Amino acid sequence: MPRSGADLALLMLGGFRSLVDGATAELAARGYEDIRPVHDFALRAVAAGADSTSELGRQLSVTKQAAARTVSTLEERGYVGRAVDPADARRMRLQVTDRGLALLRDGEAIFDELRDQWKQRIGAAKLAELESLLTELVGAQPVRLDTPGWFARGQGSAG
Repeated sequence: MPRSGADLALLMLGGFRSLVDGATAELAARGYEDIRPVHDFALRAVAAGADSTSELGRQLSVTKQAAARTVSTLEERGYVGRAVDPADARRMRLQVTDRGLALLRDGEAIFDELRDQWKQRIGAAKLAELESLLTELVGAQPVRLDTPGWFARGQGSAG
C-alpha cells in the first residue's frame, strides 16, 4: 500500500527531528546544555544581519515579545550582546559574541558528524541521492527562517 502525503511529511519531520535531537544532545555533552533549537535559529539570524529584536522577530516569524524573550535568554547566557550602532549612537545592535560564534561552529561540526553517521548507515551513494532528491523537491537554497508562519508552525514559541 502506498504511503500517504501525511506519511511523507512525518518521515521528513522524523529525519529533521533525528538530526536536531542528536545535535542538541551532543551540544549538551560539549558543554552547551542550555541550548535549544530555537536558540540556534536565533543566533543564525543575528549572525546573518538581524541586529534588532524587531528584525529577529520578523526573521523567525514570531512576535517582538517572543523575540525579546529569546534575546534576553541568549544575552544572559553570553551568546549575544549589544553594541552601539556606529551610524546612530542612540541605537543598540545585536551581535553574536565569541561564545555564540563558538557554539555555531561546534553546531556545524556536529551536524557534519551526524551526516557522516547517516552516510555510514545507508552509504555515500544513497545519502547523495537523498540530498539530490530533496534539493530537487525543495530547492537548492536552505530553508529561510523568514518564511511566513514557518517558525510558528514548526517550532512553537521562541522563548
